[in-house]
Amino acid sequence: MPSPSVVGTESHMKHPELRIAPMLMPWWQQHGRKNLPWQDDRDAYRVWVSEIMLQQTQVATVIPYFERFMDRFPDVQALAAATQDEVLHLWTGLGYYARGRNLHKSARIIVEKHDGVFPSEFEDAIALPGVGRSTAGAVLAFAYGQRHPILDGNVKRVLARFYRVAGWPGESEVAKTLWALSDQNTPHEQVGDYTQAIMDLGATVCVRRKPLCAMCPLEEHCQATGRRNPENYPGKKPKKDLPERRTTMMIIHDDDGRVLLHKRPSTGVWGGLWSLPECASYEDVEQHCSRTLGLDVKAGGAWSDVRHTFTHFKLHITPVPAKVVATSEFVADNDQHAWVDPREPDARGLAAPVKKLLEQAPLYT
Repeated sequence: MPSPSVVGTESHMKHPELRIAPMLMPWWQQHGRKNLPWQDDRDAYRVWVSEIMLQQTQVATVIPYFERFMDRFPDVQALAAATQDEVLHLWTGLGYYARGRNLHKSARIIVEKHDGVFPSEFEDAIALPGVGRSTAGAVLAFAYGQRHPILDGNVKRVLARFYRVAGWPGESEVAKTLWALSDQNTPHEQVGDYTQAIMDLGATVCVRRKPLCAMCPLEEHCQATGRRNPENYPGKKPKKDLPERRTTMMIIHDDDGRVLLHKRPSTGVWGGLWSLPECASYEDVEQHCSRTLGLDVKAGGAWSDVRHTFTHFKLHITPVPAKVVATSEFVADNDQHAWVDPREPDARGLAAPVKKLLEQAPLYT
């Protein structure tokens, strides 16, 4: 197979006169998504929050999170004034928690340096934590009508298929070709509508598997459809076996049925979230609690393993209930530890597997 840069250059130069917008916009007027909750008001704050949530997450999943988030943090000042715990609590289950942490950091920067308004200058926008080139372009297009190319997953797929750009978009030459094509196709008028239209086409018609080519307004000129192999584009990330790790999570409970949580470091896996204390293995539970937490506990039988897949590894969690039989003053409610009643709602950010384990805890305490 030719190199991605050669394929990309040859394919999009065959028909340099072709532009997507004239074919796409009439379709969008009839079939595009125009009633999403962040479209009611193209306020830059709402647009920005939605674009961060939509990174690597589907619209249907994002909608209820976005609505709850807006109810609690209706403007950037409210978000900036919140604690990280409050933000991550509303992010629980949405995944990729660095997005929530960066959103919170950016809100404080916007309030402190930009008078509480999402910056309208591209360089200021892209300087915010968690805001990359594509996200900045989308926010500025939707909120301020500025012309900027974008390249989210949906747009990559549409462009790679239409121009038959081979190779994985994570490779620099392939990404360079796709960015050039995105810029070439972004119109100077109705840029917000076009940006939404090409996102919608990728999300609803030019989907990853079994694309609905017969319903696509670009079908006649799509080079991948003409070759009858649209699913080959864009190229897939080279497969690599994910390493596996193991940990033991301790569901430590006291006489009142409260469970001990601890706050994870601000960086790394589940950074800044509340989690269950961990140790290396079932055999280490009682000794670890005594040595590290100042708690004498009696470990119960381990529960069935829980598996959780991250981008870079697979985690196998062995949950172990443990009953406190004696305690010192070492573990008390503070900024790093908290005793919570799993039967009552709690406003802390929790990793999804931890939330599920807490929901099961009352059955065993």
